[in-house]
Amino acid sequence: RLSVLLIERRYDPHQGHWALPGGFVEHDEDLDAAARRELAEETGIDVEPNHLEQLRSYGTPGRDPRRRIVTVAYVAFVALPPEPTAGDDARQTRFFAIDDLAIDELGQNDGTPLAFDHAQIIADGVERARSKLEYTTLATAFVEEQFTIGELRRVYEAVWGMPLHEANFRRKVLGTPGFVEPTGETAPTDGRPSQLYRKGE
Repeated sequence: RLSVLLIERRYDPHQGHWALPGGFVEHDEDLDAAARRELAEETGIDVEPNHLEQLRSYGTPGRDPRRRIVTVAYVAFVALPPEPTAGDDARQTRFFAIDDLAIDELGQNDGTPLAFDHAQIIADGVERARSKLEYTTLATAFVEEQFTIGELRRVYEAVWGMPLHEANFRRKVLGTPGFVEPTGETAPTDGRPSQLYRKGE
């Protein structure tokens, strides 16, 4: 399931609400370093610099009751993250499945109470994940080194939130030059053996 890492806020504003990890940039650090530092301080998870990418900026007046705050949001795609541990101003931290949060494509949330405009930021992050599956080999990071087309399809279904037609998906994957390549081996199944593939060039 496609999931997002959230913290429960220890302090106001929005005390007790769930939020994306984050905080303020120090005077002597750049945005990328601040994003990595805040993630590590609040969740105990450290990601490689090249795994973080800017999502977009958010600056609607009134989005933070304290004062005018502009947020630069980042996204990192991680297949097997370590167990998060709450720190800094986080009461607790955990992964939430996106479909459990009940966020629609407009960033409206009917489920878990989220702080600030974080429902919109999460919705934008989901759209980024979906679009990256269209033009990169990102999905292959979420399967074993050798995988079947069916296993790869389940990654797409989890991110896109819908079932995909088996034959059409197979045709698309195998028809995209350099996406996957056959290993020459098969995986045992209940029916006929399935061809195994690896990430292509």
